[in-house]
Amino acid sequence: MNINYEYYRIFYYAAKFKNLTQAAQALHNSQPNVSRTIKLLEDELGCRLFIRSNRGMTLTPEGERLYIHVKTAVERIQLAENEIARQTGMEDGCVTIGASETALRMLVLPALRYFKKNHPKIRIRIRNHLTVQAVASARNKEVDFAVAVTPPQVERPLVSQPIIRFRDIFIGGPSCRVLHGKTIPLKELYAHPLICLPENTRTFQFYENFYLQHGLSFMPELYAATTDQILPMVKNDLGVGYIPKIYAEDALEKGEAFQLTLAEEIPSREICFIENEEYPLNIAARELKSLLFTHQKNPAPIPAETQPRTPPSIRETGSCPGMPEQPPSQAPPPRI
Repeated sequence: MNINYEYYRIFYYAAKFKNLTQAAQALHNSQPNVSRTIKLLEDELGCRLFIRSNRGMTLTPEGERLYIHVKTAVERIQLAENEIARQTGMEDGCVTIGASETALRMLVLPALRYFKKNHPKIRIRIRNHLTVQAVASARNKEVDFAVAVTPPQVERPLVSQPIIRFRDIFIGGPSCRVLHGKTIPLKELYAHPLICLPENTRTFQFYENFYLQHGLSFMPELYAATTDQILPMVKNDLGVGYIPKIYAEDALEKGEAFQLTLAEEIPSREICFIENEEYPLNIAARELKSLLFTHQKNPAPIPAETQPRTPPSIRETGSCPGMPEQPPSQAPPPRI
């Protein structure tokens, strides 16, 4: 059978109210049209669905059986329509994000600040990962999308788009004050203990390649579990390290750490947006994606009525001015 869904919808209201006039009012239709449609449905099914009398309408046994199934179908469709309407109006929904530490602090959190202001009813779930874990979470459909620093080459169904470029700065503690303002060759850094993230991170691999390009071995003496931990270690004169400028701005202003100039230029890195083509983004996730690309261009507060749509070209930056300051966490004893 190939019966028009509208027939079943009209039957649903007629059976629900057991009154054609009330059913017509609920359907914004006329009573004769409702009565005619019920007759067409009965003809299609080859059985009577209602018994009509002066006291009203009652369902036949066949009508009762049909109503049980039609009621479930119609009400589920109505529920789905209502959910989609709420999501379309950004009144409901959830976005799950996989983010590496630096991407989270430099880009995701500032963008979320404005997103939640404009769409407070959208739920956000953040999974803080290493870059390789963030990419894997997108591949495994555990998140709506991932945002990570210079991810390895991704293969379909994953697609990676660069959002911004940035460069780390090289910093030292109080004992490096005398080096501030001087240009230091990379090979002379062996005189200072180097602090870095563990070997299983993209940051370690990035700087290992940087040193190899200049014919040097990359040999950190101290390892921090997170980028946040590098600054406290530097401030306590445990060594020197590379971090995004956003992590060090307050310490640089207070003279607790010093930016050092290398003779060799530190290569830029990218923060990328990674999504799974087999897992289309929902409306809220698409809106947040658009905001991520727009926020890197305009870190100032975005008006509530702004609806960014087109990702601009990537730019190079040292920090993200829109990011609220966060105090550095205290580092546990370093691994040497």
